[in-house]
Amino acid sequence: MLLGRQVEKPQVYVQEAMEFCSQARKVKGMREEPVIIGVKLLSPDAQVPRLAKQEDAAFDLFSVVDYVLEPGARYAVPTGISVEIPRGFEGQVRPRSGLTLEHGVTVLNTPGTIDSGYRGEIKTIMINHGKEPFKITKGMRISQLAIRAVPKALFEAVDELNESDRGEGGFGSTGVD
Repeated sequence: MLLGRQVEKPQVYVQEAMEFCSQARKVKGMREEPVIIGVKLLSPDAQVPRLAKQEDAAFDLFSVVDYVLEPGARYAVPTGISVEIPRGFEGQVRPRSGLTLEHGVTVLNTPGTIDSGYRGEIKTIMINHGKEPFKITKGMRISQLAIRAVPKALFEAVDELNESDRGEGGFGSTGVD
């Protein structure tokens, strides 16, 4: 059993995580121990997020529905999973570059934040900027989930801010060259 579901080779997930961590020890500044993310499978078609390649920074998320995303339309694509992200971390739902480049399909609120206290189903809000309908199928890799540390921060009201090189220069202030 892995997370309440019968899996043929549950040890593979742990072995892959430990192998990744042993490689991480060789990279200065990388965490040596994996961050364990609990995954609840909510649908028989749900899949545990996984890396396409060991060195990847984000885990693929998979659709549990068939759906046609018309040009200009948006849809919250269910993944059939909920997660337990440890306090001090967040999940970031990001687009897959191939879907964006080849079909004009992307994640609308990028990155979509999954707070550590959220326990509902993860859905990917997708939009079709392309000219053709895009067919989403069960099991399709639709987005990626990156797990990132979140530092504790406090906001403090002050009378003045320190000077900076940029100052108040905002949108487009650095030019396009």
